[in-house]
Amino acid sequence: MNSKSFDVAVIGCGSIGLATAYYLSRFHGISNIALIDCGQPMAFTSAQSGENYRNWWPHPSMVSFTNRSIDLLEDIARETDNRINMNRRGYALATRESNIDELLQQLHDGLGDEAESLLRFHDDSQASSYERPLKADWQGVREGVDILRNPDLIKTTFPSYATDIQTVIHIRRGGDISGQQLGMHMLEYLREKGAQRINGTVKAIKHKGDFTLELIGETGRRSISAGKIVNAAGPFANDIARMLDTSLPVFNTFQQKIAFEDRQQLIPRDMPFSIDLDGQDIDWLEDEREMLLEDPDFRWLAESMPGAIHCRPDGGDAGRWIKLGWAYNQNPAEPTRQLPLDDHYPDVVLRGAARLNPSLKAYYGQLPRNMHHYGGWYTMTEENWPLIGPMGVEGAFMNCALSGFGTMSACAAGELCAAWVTGAELPSYASDFSLSRRDDEALMEQLKACNKGIL
Repeated sequence: MNSKSFDVAVIGCGSIGLATAYYLSRFHGISNIALIDCGQPMAFTSAQSGENYRNWWPHPSMVSFTNRSIDLLEDIARETDNRINMNRRGYALATRESNIDELLQQLHDGLGDEAESLLRFHDDSQASSYERPLKADWQGVREGVDILRNPDLIKTTFPSYATDIQTVIHIRRGGDISGQQLGMHMLEYLREKGAQRINGTVKAIKHKGDFTLELIGETGRRSISAGKIVNAAGPFANDIARMLDTSLPVFNTFQQKIAFEDRQQLIPRDMPFSIDLDGQDIDWLEDEREMLLEDPDFRWLAESMPGAIHCRPDGGDAGRWIKLGWAYNQNPAEPTRQLPLDDHYPDVVLRGAARLNPSLKAYYGQLPRNMHHYGGWYTMTEENWPLIGPMGVEGAFMNCALSGFGTMSACAAGELCAAWVTGAELPSYASDFSLSRRDDEALMEQLKACNKGIL
């Protein structure tokens, strides 16, 4: 059993672990870092990312956090000639409701005092002040939120949408990025600076002064020591915490997506990441619905379903693929390496997405054979805020519970965790994302009543 000593051991080489190591090295000059994972970097949860980003959250701490992450993403885009394929077409939230007071309240809650200057309402068909999302370039796009309430304006701007859409809330600081290219950029930087990648599964952690991590990998057993450790193990974060006789207030749910070639070119390539906010009944044939209602295991598919189905073009303006997702599963489960994909999911999400983009009905029963059905674990706290900071054991830190928003938040999460590890100055939102927030009764009550932002 061979051994080596590191300043910091980062457990988990997904986007969060890599970002933590990246900012430890880049902002704090720490290069003697172990990057530990039993697989290839970015190959598990991060590989299933929707690869989107936004700054819309119904709380100012999350808005500040994601705004900072987008700042850092833009820095990387500038430095790498946009290797990460960043665009700024935004997020389009569509609803059949004309009364959107609740949504407006969420926007005010998140934007705070800036809301009045950042919210723009467009009630006429011309809307000369509205900048349509025609260009992919992320630079030069206005901040804030455009709210479209004219049917003709909605139809000309989003021609694939159903005609019953009454309101579109267009979040402008949002769009798509390549999560894989972001991870590769960080990994290449870390290699150049001397960080070492170690393939293996952490089986035990001992703490006497330094940490001793016992690993099992393809070459057998080994141990390493580190002055500090970072738990960035994604869905397995609690397994790591238990090795230090502690636990984290997190749970996992499994969420799925599909991607397929839009051979009939039904979805415009300039359509932003689009979310149907409204709950719905899935578009089954009547005999199909009756069959589902008679089966106790599948009855729920014929009953009312939640909203937040999303659709977006994939592969840039010259691409031909689209992605669909619907995070309707709320059942906690123990994470596994073998992903529990549901064979019914592609048909379910397609029928759900066709309510906002009716042309997708052309693919009913005939999705392309090369359709990609995939999924990943959402690791989350009850309030759906991340856990970043000390883990309750001196020298041990966590960076986890970024369910569904890991790619978009990776940079700010990595920067924040690196600041905790090094004792550097912390941003104003730091305590809100640490375990100490659970001692703030007022904040926790506020979060219980707050929209969790799961999209």
